[in-house]
Amino acid sequence: MAAITASMVGELRARTDAPMMECKKALTEAEGDLVRAEEILRVKLGNKAGKASSRVTAEGVVATAVVGANGALLEVNCETDFVSKNDAFLAFVNACAGLIAEQAPADVAALSALPLSQEGFGPTVEDVRKGLIGKIGENMSIRRFQRYASGAKLASYLHGTRIGVVVEFDGDEVAAKDVAMHIAAMKPAALSSADVPAELVEKERKIAAEKAAESGKPADIVAKMVEGSVQKFLKEVSLLDQVFVKAADGKQTVGAMLKDKATTVKGFTLYVVGEGIEKKVDDFAAEVAAQVAAAKGQ
Repeated sequence: MAAITASMVGELRARTDAPMMECKKALTEAEGDLVRAEEILRVKLGNKAGKASSRVTAEGVVATAVVGANGALLEVNCETDFVSKNDAFLAFVNACAGLIAEQAPADVAALSALPLSQEGFGPTVEDVRKGLIGKIGENMSIRRFQRYASGAKLASYLHGTRIGVVVEFDGDEVAAKDVAMHIAAMKPAALSSADVPAELVEKERKIAAEKAAESGKPADIVAKMVEGSVQKFLKEVSLLDQVFVKAADGKQTVGAMLKDKATTVKGFTLYVVGEGIEKKVDDFAAEVAAQVAAAKGQ
């Protein structure tokens, strides 16, 4: 049987990114044959991908792509911030964003079935995703995307890789880009007050009513207080009514700025990585105690 040297283990690790001990085990099983050892690891990495699928993916990145008149905004999640900076992971995300803009998949399932090859994995997006899970050793999932193909102009803005915005507009490109940056900073819930989701309005109305009731004032005054609070809320969460972050006077609204620039915003999409995903909080002390207890039980 061929001797397994450190250099052989190092070369296999460089090819696969698999853990050192897994590389050594694969080489031992393959009797020193690097090609066979890599095949063995590919199988094991696929198994690892299955085990990883239950782990929470609340980190990740947002990416945009514009291909001709079409555009896309995409969020892909992973487990840790470290992996969100991995070159292979980022290449996968950007490739998916381009496919969305070009191929117009109806949903994540349709996107996952599209042709893609990367890092020796393929022939579909899903095959690449599973392969990278095994190679990197961390779960990752395509969470959501929005595709644009209305023929309107598109402006996009990425704040790092964690916040992404795409704006549909007609008019001045600089103004539209400024609006995209404003959206990333102020996170409006809707384009106008009329577009704010009814559930958000009702939630705010309920909170305002509870606060107003504590004042002990007459019912008609309480009703006016509630309505005033709701109207204030609508201005705060509606893009066109928000004070523009770059307003020189600190008062000009986004709507007024756009009017000055003869620009119309038709719609926008804002993604914040991990928004709405419940992150797992590890209790390190409890985990250590459990491991000690398990060891004593052996």
